[in-house]
Amino acid sequence: MPVTLKEVAERAGVSRSAVSRTFTDGASVSEKMRRKVEKAARELGYSPNALASSLTTGRTKLIGLVSNNFHNPIFLQVFDLFTRGLQDKGLRPLLVNLSDEVEPGNSVRMLRQYSVDGVVVASSTLPPEFAKAFRDAGVPVVHSFGRYSSSPDVHVVTIDNREAGRMAARTLIARGYTDVAFLGGPESATSTQDRYAGFMSEMSANPNCRSSYSFADAYSFDAGRREMQRLLKSKPAEAYFCGDDVLSIGALSAIADSGLSCPEDIGIIGLNDMEMARWENINLTTIHQPIEQIITSSIELMLALLEDANRHPEARIYSCPVVERGTLRPLPPA
Repeated sequence: MPVTLKEVAERAGVSRSAVSRTFTDGASVSEKMRRKVEKAARELGYSPNALASSLTTGRTKLIGLVSNNFHNPIFLQVFDLFTRGLQDKGLRPLLVNLSDEVEPGNSVRMLRQYSVDGVVVASSTLPPEFAKAFRDAGVPVVHSFGRYSSSPDVHVVTIDNREAGRMAARTLIARGYTDVAFLGGPESATSTQDRYAGFMSEMSANPNCRSSYSFADAYSFDAGRREMQRLLKSKPAEAYFCGDDVLSIGALSAIADSGLSCPEDIGIIGLNDMEMARWENINLTTIHQPIEQIITSSIELMLALLEDANRHPEARIYSCPVVERGTLRPLPPA
């Protein structure tokens, strides 16, 4: 049977309320009393009941971690960093899978039923209104990998996806490609829209280069492979900015199966710099998204919101360097 609070009180020779205060954050208890109670707890192997504690403090320490693209391997890294980061701060992540979910109402109701203290929306595809629905319901929220805005409605930690698109275009132009294309994820995704807009705006300033675009139906390997197979049935572009690494890897698979090679026949640049991109058999040139910094910053903001729920929304934006590998032709000599 689990050791009870009463047993710890008897071993320490103190009241049950003294034991309860010892294990309640912010409660008043003398250092001498704390040492006595903690010693008794260690001897008995007692662990405080988190659910019971939440009834006293009004805080569950549960943080809803909401995402909607579990088909993308990058989420394994995001999930690992978020869960460990929250746990290191004494918080407990509650994972919510929103695949195919577009309306926030059900998610807001479910997470309020669990009495979460806050919510992190970890998605580059959900619109800003999704995170805003949690804020409107009185739940502290941070949108990680969300759409950048200079005046956000909720806290956003992200990259400038438009600038990433421009960066990809400049990278292709610098290597002498004159027929390039954007291969994006789902057209409804805010990250796809912004990467496409940035890419095409940069290309419009280079009239000597031909540009085109298409969209895959998901940020997934299979979707990237299917779209590249379709493109290869006609005359493909010289190089593609695939708006995500997993799309890029699917495209590389289709290119190899067609008997073509990369970068000799077709160049590819991705975005994210996920672990697989570094594998020798993939060796993907890509744009690095600083995922670890984004997650660390998101957790910092969530902690600040738990202290002050009325904190004014801010946008934190991180830069993204190009990572040179082997799927684009090299830069011409200076």
